[in-house]
Amino acid sequence: MAQKAIREADGKKMMARLLKDYTGGKYALEDKYIKIGPETDLENVPVENPWVKTEKLVVKPDQLIKRRGKSKLLLLNATWEEAKNWIKERMGKEITVSNVTGVLDHFIVEPFIPHKEEDEYYVAIVSVRDGDTIMFYHQGGINVGDVDAKAEKWMAPIDTFPTAEEIEKRLLGKVPKERRALLAGFIEGLFKFYADLNFAYLEINPIVVVGDKIYPLDLAAKLDDTAEFESGEKWGPIEFPSPFGRTLSKEEAYIEELDSKTGASLKLTVLNPKGRIWTMVAGGGASVIYSDTITDLGYMHEMANYGEYSGDPNEEFTYLYARTILDLMTREPNPKGKYLLIGGGIANFTDVANTFKGIIRALKEYKQKLIENKVKIYVRRGGPNYQEGLRMMRELGNELGVPIEVYGPETHMTKIVSMALKEGS
Repeated sequence: MAQKAIREADGKKMMARLLKDYTGGKYALEDKYIKIGPETDLENVPVENPWVKTEKLVVKPDQLIKRRGKSKLLLLNATWEEAKNWIKERMGKEITVSNVTGVLDHFIVEPFIPHKEEDEYYVAIVSVRDGDTIMFYHQGGINVGDVDAKAEKWMAPIDTFPTAEEIEKRLLGKVPKERRALLAGFIEGLFKFYADLNFAYLEINPIVVVGDKIYPLDLAAKLDDTAEFESGEKWGPIEFPSPFGRTLSKEEAYIEELDSKTGASLKLTVLNPKGRIWTMVAGGGASVIYSDTITDLGYMHEMANYGEYSGDPNEEFTYLYARTILDLMTREPNPKGKYLLIGGGIANFTDVANTFKGIIRALKEYKQKLIENKVKIYVRRGGPNYQEGLRMMRELGNELGVPIEVYGPETHMTKIVSMALKEGS
C-alpha cells in the first residue's frame, strides 16, 4: 500500500458527494468547500459560490500543515471580504511552522459552524496489517492531546464492517446518551466510505454535533494511491500535494509522473545529491529495511536517495526509473567512490529477470559514467525468475567493467548493506 496525503478540501468534497450513498441518505453534507490556489480569481468566487456573501466563513491553509490553529493560521467567523483580504495577505508568503519553512499557496474556505467546546469529538480510521482501526475520543479540538493513548479503539478485521450498534457499544460510552445513536450511525457510514474508497488514513478533529447534524471541521486523509484503478473515478479530481515546505525536484516530479502512468509503483525521494550511497530497491518494506540499515550503521549522512519500485513494472518503466537514479548518481564524482545497492526481498509476483533487463539497459547506457564515478554495485534479489536475473547481472559485471557483486535470497538483505559500507568506510 502506498499512502498519499490529499488536500482537506478534496477529502471534504468527496464526503459531501458520496457519504449519503453509504448511509442510506441519512447523513449528508453540503458541498460548501472552496479550494483557493494561486490561479483562483478571488473576485469570481462569490459569483460561483453565492453563499459566501451570506454566511460567516472559516479560512485556513490547505497544504498538509498540522496544528494550524496553534500556528495562528486560522480565520474564524469572517465575512467574505475579510476572508479574501486574509488570503491576499498570505498568498505567496513564506512562513515557518514547526521548523519547516514553506510558501503558502493553497487555502480552503468553508462555512463557520457555531458550536460549544462540548460539541467537539475526535474520530479517526487507520489501516493496519489485519484490518482498519477506529479511534474515537469524547473530546476533540486543538487541545485533544495524545489520542493514541487516550482514544477508545476497535479494529475491524479485513472485509468486515462494524454496525452502528457495535460502534456505540465499543466506542461511545462517554458520549451523552442522546447523541450516541447519531454519532454511531455517522461512523458506520464513514467506515464504509473509508473502506470502499481505499483510504489508508482519515482523521476528523474535531467532528462536531449541533442539533441533529454532524459537521467535520478539520480533516486529514491519505489514500492508497495504488488503488486508483479501482477507486479513481469515485475520488474525482483530487491532488496529492507534496508535504508543506517541500518542492519536488525535476527528477522526483518525473518519477511521480511515471508512477501515475503505470499500475506498478515507482517512488523516488532525493535526500542528498552528493551522497555516496544510492539505492534501487524493490518494494516499500525492503526500502525501509535498507534505509534503516544504512542509518543504523552510521551512514545516514551518505544516503543519497529513498524510494522503491514494485508491482511488476515492465522493462521500459524500470529502465526509465533506473536511468533517472544513475543520472543523478553520476553527476558529481567523489574521490572515495560510490555504491549502488540494487536490492529487494523475495518478490511475490514481480518477474525479477524482466525488471533487471530494464536496469541492465540503463547500466549499460551509463557504463562510462559509472566507471568515472568509481561505482561499485551490490545486487541481492529473490522471487520469480530470480536465478535468470542474477545470471544476467553476473554476466553484466564481466562486460561492463564495473565491479558487481551478486547475491540471491540465501544472503540477508542487510548483509549486502554492511558489506558495501564496510568496504567504503
